Amino acid sequence: MGTVYKKSYTKPLPVDAELFTRKGQRFARWKDNKGRKQTTPVTTGKDGSDRIVFKAGTYTAKYRNGGGHVVEIKTGCRDEMAARSILADMERRAELVKSGVMTKAEDAIADYQQIPLTDHIAAYIEHLRATRASTAYREDQERYLNRLAADCGFSKLLDLNQLVLQRWLSCRQDEGMSARSHNAYRAVAVAFCNWCIKTDRLTINPFKDIPKANEKIDSRRKRRALTENELIQLLDVAQKRPLLDAMTIRRGKRKGEAVAKLRETTQKRLKILGRERSLIYKSLLLTGLRKKELASLTIGQLDFQGSVAYATLSATDEKNRQGSDIPLRADLAEDLQQWLAHKLDTAQKTAKLRGEPIPVQLAADMPLFTVPTALVKILDRDLILAGIPKIDERGRSVDVHALRHSFGTHLSKGGVAPRVAQAAMRHSSIDLTMNLYTDPKLLDVAGALDALPALPLNSEGHKTERQKATGTDGSYALAPQLAPKLDKSGASWAKTDRPASTGEQGGEFMRNVISPVNDITKNTLTRNVNRCLAMGDTGLEPVTSCMSSRRSSQLS
Repeated sequence: MGTVYKKSYTKPLPVDAELFTRKGQRFARWKDNKGRKQTTPVTTGKDGSDRIVFKAGTYTAKYRNGGGHVVEIKTGCRDEMAARSILADMERRAELVKSGVMTKAEDAIADYQQIPLTDHIAAYIEHLRATRASTAYREDQERYLNRLAADCGFSKLLDLNQLVLQRWLSCRQDEGMSARSHNAYRAVAVAFCNWCIKTDRLTINPFKDIPKANEKIDSRRKRRALTENELIQLLDVAQKRPLLDAMTIRRGKRKGEAVAKLRETTQKRLKILGRERSLIYKSLLLTGLRKKELASLTIGQLDFQGSVAYATLSATDEKNRQGSDIPLRADLAEDLQQWLAHKLDTAQKTAKLRGEPIPVQLAADMPLFTVPTALVKILDRDLILAGIPKIDERGRSVDVHALRHSFGTHLSKGGVAPRVAQAAMRHSSIDLTMNLYTDPKLLDVAGALDALPALPLNSEGHKTERQKATGTDGSYALAPQLAPKLDKSGASWAKTDRPASTGEQGGEFMRNVISPVNDITKNTLTRNVNRCLAMGDTGLEPVTSCMSSRRSSQLS
């Protein structure tokens, strides 16, 4: 037989609490933050200190479930009778499980329905933490789920409803939400419910049938790849702009002129900064790394010893969580080695000035670059100085991720096989590499047309020797020479005494094959054919019995 009760819990004794005894029971009296007087019993904690005792405001039900285990469930009821009603329902379900009418899984799902949705979300986020999901991913999942719960009025798992979520997404799209954001919220809701199914909290996913929005139709951010000349100009400007900006006068008559005098140390520092920014751009362009992936690279992850230099990207820092070895082109590897040599030289000089031990090599955990968090704003200013439009005539923009698009596009432009380009981009789908990350505008489509066969309208000047030899060049010179020519009487124009070009034997063969038609009179069938050949003037075609002729009456 189950029971309901209010659970007790303890808290540390307030600093200004006054202890007193009443009827042998110790109490504490103090004022809370709102100035109200509070009096509660006092007990001794496990560590021997005094603690005040509180009782929960709602009742908890305690009973034995269908599996024979004693469980406690928060009823959320402040009224005892209401709490006992919930307890009766739980005990009834326990009996159904014992009798085999309901399974244990169904009983467990029914228990989860009474738990607040926020508790399920917290458990889901903890599950993501245990599976080593990135911090940014967990934060996004939690933010999306909490917004859906608040805006859609989902307080428990029982409240999850497809129509409600679909209506909310439709309203957000009317307010300007992009198709990509629509799909992101849908994906989070579906993933959460799939986890609930795996943990026996739900039997079905209520959101699985919500359709996805078409991101191709409603694409808010279309990126373009930079041309080769634009890339060269961008790297040059990125290297010069820090110093140029510092030398540019902002006010007065000479506003806009780069004539300000700077200290030598300042000039050197700004030149190094420009060098680092240009190397950041070049590394993104020649490796296809994403901004966060490049920012995660440390010196210890670079290997210049083998025939091909490469950078090892750890699984925790890669988007697909697999880890990869990123090959480095020879010129980029040389630039990075020079950059590391400069960093080591700077570290040695700094240690010498401070009187510290001079390092022999750089620390393996030292970041390769200091990638600014606002790199996109820096890129925008570099684009302006380089004269490269941020948005082109087709509405496509250039941002930091567009450098990865440029990497994929120039791989295709250079004739790299699609499967190799997919491996270089680290994509799971070749369609993603060839379509989304390849800008067809930069591909040499016009040059590719030269591979198609020549199709001249005037074929006289394009006849091949083979066409002339086989008679397929349109002249029809060979066939009429071999075919017998007939006069109006049907007789062949070929002469029996014509010399054979292949000897006497060949001449005899030609006399037997191309003989006067009137001589073929020995066979009845032959005779009929001769009559057909002798009928009417119909041109080169002999008249047959099925063709109309003025002499057809002779055959009857």
